[in-house]
Amino acid sequence: MYDYVIVGAGSAGCVLAARLSENPDVKVALLEAGGPDTRPEISMPIAFPMLLKSTVDWDLLGEQEPGLGNRRLFLPRGKVLGGSGSINAMIYVRGNRADYDEWAAGGAEGWSYDEVLPYFKRSEDNERGANEFHGAGGPMGVSDGRAMSPLIETMIEASVLAGHEHNPDFNGAVQDGVGRFQVTQRDGRRCSTAAAFLHPAEGRPNLDVITDALALRILFDGSRAVGIEVSRGGAVEEIRAGREVILSAGAYQSPVLLMISGIGPADDLAPYGIEVRENLPVGHNLQDHCMAQLNYETDEPSLFGTFTPDNFELLEQGRGPLTSNIPEAGAFFRTRPELSAPDIEFHYAPSMFYDEGLTAPHAGGYCFGPVVVKPTSRGRVMLRAPLADSKPRVLCNFLTAEED
Repeated sequence: MYDYVIVGAGSAGCVLAARLSENPDVKVALLEAGGPDTRPEISMPIAFPMLLKSTVDWDLLGEQEPGLGNRRLFLPRGKVLGGSGSINAMIYVRGNRADYDEWAAGGAEGWSYDEVLPYFKRSEDNERGANEFHGAGGPMGVSDGRAMSPLIETMIEASVLAGHEHNPDFNGAVQDGVGRFQVTQRDGRRCSTAAAFLHPAEGRPNLDVITDALALRILFDGSRAVGIEVSRGGAVEEIRAGREVILSAGAYQSPVLLMISGIGPADDLAPYGIEVRENLPVGHNLQDHCMAQLNYETDEPSLFGTFTPDNFELLEQGRGPLTSNIPEAGAFFRTRPELSAPDIEFHYAPSMFYDEGLTAPHAGGYCFGPVVVKPTSRGRVMLRAPLADSKPRVLCNFLTAEED
């Protein structure tokens, strides 16, 4: 019996477990379907594409996308301590002030930019130091990139010559402009929330981190969630919560767990014979960012061929090309001047990045491309089968809205 049972040790779950277990009078269980974040590729920034379709990736394949000529998309999601924050590109961008203020205006009390900023600052250990927008001394390592690829300087200069402002801090006073990203790294290594929040807390006697534990369903006493049924080591067991069950299993797996536990659209659950506890639109209103990369070959120095003994030596010193997160820089643009915030983000990388990152570059190159920041298109997460280990059906509906 625990006070809190947290399902999913991703970017949210690790923070929740660390913060809740600061109170020695409560007992916390953190459940993770994957294993520990010990693979060396996790801490080596440039190696994140190697983690795709590996044992630390849920490796989902989306449904046919009507807005993309029925193409099916590879959807990587972290299945490891740290979740997707252990396999992503480490870009540190919080979101625009206008987004938070819009949420607050819509009734999300406490979510205005001025109200959330102190929490961002409190979480940060920004190597630039503390100021109006940033904090120092917090658990999350935030740093400037250390690879400093020359191609990136060329791309930033080209953007400035095209009329865009240089912006040294996308998390500062304004988001518009072009510049280098800050990254969630410490000393040139990935700093996921597992590294920043969870591992320093793992020695607490009131926190149990349970890996390789697949959540099968939510347990109920009447209408109250009282625990989780899990599969671990070939056996099924119950882990009970006296206060709260917290689902932080991500945008895909949290809806799946709710639906197989009877909370979801009745019309979707009925074909599987699932008893409906609450008829709710779980899985609806999925929002994601559509991105298109343009790749070019070049004879200029790039990240191609960087896995050399000299560069591994530099990595041990916390610098060099192996510390690159690949999309080292980017930009935020407004496609129309009347917009209250940028609606397009660009990523700039001193490497080709194609086939959704699943094929290594064949030559030296660079890439850049737009991301729809605030999509109008809405998708869905649906059950493929009434089983926790069955991969969900995910329809992003990219570019089905004219505005996108």
